Amino acid sequence: MKRLPPLPALHTFWVTAQCCNFTRAAEQLHITQGAVSRQIAGLESHLGYALFQRQARGLSLTDEGREWSLRAQQVFGLIGDAVEQIGRRRQTLQLKASTCVMRWLLPRLMQWQKERPDVPVELTTTVAYSVDFRREQFDAALIYAPIAEQPPDARHLFDEQLTPVCAPTLLGDLQRPLALQQQVLLHPTRDERDWALWLKAANTQLSNLAQGHHFETLDLAMTVASQGSGVAIGDSALIGEDVKAGRLVMPFELRVPTGMGYFLVYPPGIEPSVGLEALMDWLVSEAQSS
Repeated sequence: MKRLPPLPALHTFWVTAQCCNFTRAAEQLHITQGAVSRQIAGLESHLGYALFQRQARGLSLTDEGREWSLRAQQVFGLIGDAVEQIGRRRQTLQLKASTCVMRWLLPRLMQWQKERPDVPVELTTTVAYSVDFRREQFDAALIYAPIAEQPPDARHLFDEQLTPVCAPTLLGDLQRPLALQQQVLLHPTRDERDWALWLKAANTQLSNLAQGHHFETLDLAMTVASQGSGVAIGDSALIGEDVKAGRLVMPFELRVPTGMGYFLVYPPGIEPSVGLEALMDWLVSEAQSS
């Protein structure tokens, strides 16, 4: 592998090439004229050919110098772009959240960006409920975890409480839980555990529990429910925006806690930035008022 020229000397050459004057280059670089001359001479010695023609009336670039000037401009342009892009990315908070919480989180992040454009947030969604900060480069994550196992320093948002939801057009047909026997049940998971838990608390048995439709995500189940194609089961907190907008209704008052909750977490041992602290406090406040 060929030994690369020293980067400081290459930068000095690039600045000097733009003005072809050691004195002006020294002023721009905040070093002495002698230092500029020595760095250029060292670079030429490294390369094995001259970059400047030294004349009585000043400097001019050799053919090799002109080519190096173009290449150096590309190199330092790329470095400048990297500094700007990576710096901007570091200023943007990187947040991870599971798809099941999107119906609650997205409207609030949009509102946050309106109120705090100085603290932008980039959201990554996943079907996973947890985060591994040792392998994942996020500033924070919104996770779904057992309440009894709340992670250290986690910010509690809300507990999961299950209740049936449907389109407003089905509300008149659901005067009591047993009326669910005549409806298509929509399951947000491959199993029927959420419906089974709620029906047990409602002291109701249905023969059509396993005959409904199963979905990979809560969001899909809620979308189908809002179209009047069945009755879904979901967390009352996560569907609040749909209820406010009139897309969904909760026909029964019974809310059944599952022992699970939603939490904001950040990498252990790292003090949250001022922007992240503000975002987490704001999300906690939103959760408490929803």
